[in-house]
Amino acid sequence: MDFRLIYDSIADEFDKLRSRYCPALFADIIAHAQLASDKTALEIGPGTGQASEPILQTGCSYFAVELGENLAAFMRGKFGSYDNFDLINSDFELHDFGQHQFDLIYSAAAFQWLNAEIAYPKAFHLLKSGGSIALFSIAPQRRNKVLEEKIQQVYTAYFHPEIPYTHKLQAMHDLPRYGFIDIEHRQYAQSYHLTADEFVARNKIMAPQMTVPEPHASKLYAGLHTVVESAGGTIELEDTMHLYLARKP
Repeated sequence: MDFRLIYDSIADEFDKLRSRYCPALFADIIAHAQLASDKTALEIGPGTGQASEPILQTGCSYFAVELGENLAAFMRGKFGSYDNFDLINSDFELHDFGQHQFDLIYSAAAFQWLNAEIAYPKAFHLLKSGGSIALFSIAPQRRNKVLEEKIQQVYTAYFHPEIPYTHKLQAMHDLPRYGFIDIEHRQYAQSYHLTADEFVARNKIMAPQMTVPEPHASKLYAGLHTVVESAGGTIELEDTMHLYLARKP
């Protein structure tokens, strides 16, 4: 399975249920790249645009490359009214950008699915001298320790994906390896509550969970629902957002 396409068939659900990034993260990216109407930005793998609008709102020339055909269509429908919006349905690793270069290249929870030996050098080449690269992701955590133990018991019993998920962003290791400088790691957190139904729906759109076959999948989600319902019907989660910033010399 090509995990880069796993969300392409569930664009509507993905857009509705996926966690959002906090405003402070985008403010830091915009400030780092000094984005304005005279700047250019490239987003790699925007999905349904959870990280697109704050960049578009700077007035910069925004360009995105999205591999999924349905996701690309969703993006065009969502952001096509922006005069500074441009997107191509293509593979970043293979796409020929010609002579185009960018002041900012960024990717939200997608860069780890690319071949590092291709993606990092290509991003480096596409950045202008002094340009910024921003790679970021979300790691959700359950804050109730007793509930966490019960959820882990359910996962131990029924989480048996057909395809192991081994993709991991290793930006602090890879960015200097491919020539980037002034590397920073920043973290942000936001807490929220989900009902049992919302918690199950959120788990269903996680990439590893989407490869769990039946009957394990049904038992997994029924078990998660029961655990949250038994704890009062809601669960508190905290998203930790990891942002990696760097520059091209």
